[in-house]
Amino acid sequence: MSFRYYLYISDAKVDMLLSQIDPGYHRRGSAEFSVNLPFVGAKRSVESPGADQVARLERVTRYLDDHADVGSVDAPGQFFRGLLPMQWGAVPATGGLSLVYFAGRTEDTIVGLGGSTFHVIGASPPPEPAAYGFASSTMPALLAGLVDPDDADSDPRVAQLPEAADAEALASVHQAGTRLRGPAQNVEFLAKRLLSGPSPYPELDGRPGMSVLLGSPLYVALVD
Repeated sequence: MSFRYYLYISDAKVDMLLSQIDPGYHRRGSAEFSVNLPFVGAKRSVESPGADQVARLERVTRYLDDHADVGSVDAPGQFFRGLLPMQWGAVPATGGLSLVYFAGRTEDTIVGLGGSTFHVIGASPPPEPAAYGFASSTMPALLAGLVDPDDADSDPRVAQLPEAADAEALASVHQAGTRLRGPAQNVEFLAKRLLSGPSPYPELDGRPGMSVLLGSPLYVALVD
């Protein structure tokens, strides 16, 4: 039997999707708790923390795998899965957000995953309830944090590309991996695709035809 050692679970994204996949899930959970209240009190003393969190995540991931457009890092759909070595850590951000970033690559794709540090397992909860889903408002803050302060001006090569705003965002993801320190760890993940496109720096990639991909993870877990 294989186990996942979760580093990150986005409760905001899981709950948002679960409310659409199975609107009665939370009502059933509340009713079950009420009916079995004396038993549940004893049962929860021996359950591992986060059991319901993982159950909700697994309910969503099973549904997405069966019914949604889930691709791979090299061929992403609306969502994508992956298993590869990644470096990760907190990144500075704008707008008061605290963000975590995972960076890795396959032979064909440079990939980054970004989300709130509040969803890192073991992190302190935010002072007020946070509702970070797949909101596009999170992405500018993340991308701003990935920009090298010594290179704040847009690369003129990037500015000349079609759809320059997306190209600049892809350039930030391309550069982000060089800013993280520490060893890479083998991780498994499922993420929502936010942005993808051809590499803006093909001369730095070591091979032609590289792509760049940015996603918002539902979960990230260590694997052996």
